[in-house]
Amino acid sequence: MIEAQGIVAEVGAGYIWLDIQRQSACGSCHASAGCGTAALAKVWGGRSTRVRAVSELALQAGDAVIVGLADGVLLRGALLAYLLPIALLLAGALLGESAFAGAGEEPVVLLGALGLGLGFLVVRIRSRRLRNDPHYQPVVLRRVLPAAVPGCVLSAS
Repeated sequence: MIEAQGIVAEVGAGYIWLDIQRQSACGSCHASAGCGTAALAKVWGGRSTRVRAVSELALQAGDAVIVGLADGVLLRGALLAYLLPIALLLAGALLGESAFAGAGEEPVVLLGALGLGLGFLVVRIRSRRLRNDPHYQPVVLRRVLPAAVPGCVLSAS
């Protein structure tokens, strides 16, 4: 299970909204001094993300919690979002190449673009269906005790 720590921002019926600090693994790498990815992580690493999580615990705004995402959910989501549109782009281009062999590049480009658009449409429809599926949602695992949150400062903004 993938786990992350967050601060409760809002509480709803059966769910909460969390602010989770983005983290990068670049701090542990020995080549981070000369790496472009590490430089980008330093620039954009301090931002937080608002995430909706399923919760059965009685929480209130400001509580620190650990949330978890089931194994494989992140991989399936990445495959859906990235691989499916590219696969349909290539399938459309190959279909254009085989069906319109002597017509030039225009049918290949057009059918490739149509395949890419179809891939984005399928991703959008599928993600809307999975949005409220509890198997694909982060779940609050436990509350973190205030003493276990080093340097946690909450502002009233």
